[in-house]
Amino acid sequence: MPGRSFLNAKLHGATVTRSDPKYHGSLSVDPVLLKAAGILPYERIDVYNLGNGERLTTYAIPGGPGEICLNGAAALRGEAGQKVIIAAYAWLAPDEIENHVARVVLVDDKNGIEKILEQRPCD
Repeated sequence: MPGRSFLNAKLHGATVTRSDPKYHGSLSVDPVLLKAAGILPYERIDVYNLGNGERLTTYAIPGGPGEICLNGAAALRGEAGQKVIIAAYAWLAPDEIENHVARVVLVDDKNGIEKILEQRPCD
């Protein structure tokens, strides 16, 4: 039986610090936030812009402290000061679903960790 896709990690309410259309692509993210959410460098992510409704798929790379930077084509989908949600998903086999835990990091206005939640699909 094929797997199903579930939220695996999310950074909720991060603030875009800058956009760099000349960079060759991706989203630069504070490494502390990446680690807290369990998102690895070069992992595929979706970015949902809460300011303008834009959505995009790219990959995460480590940035500087407090940094959330839209790079390359992604830079055209947002600007500094806008809030975003950054999400990573995992394909799970049916027998993995019951024990799956998604890690959700609520981010404050300075891109610090406000709270970490663990969410299960079967709760």
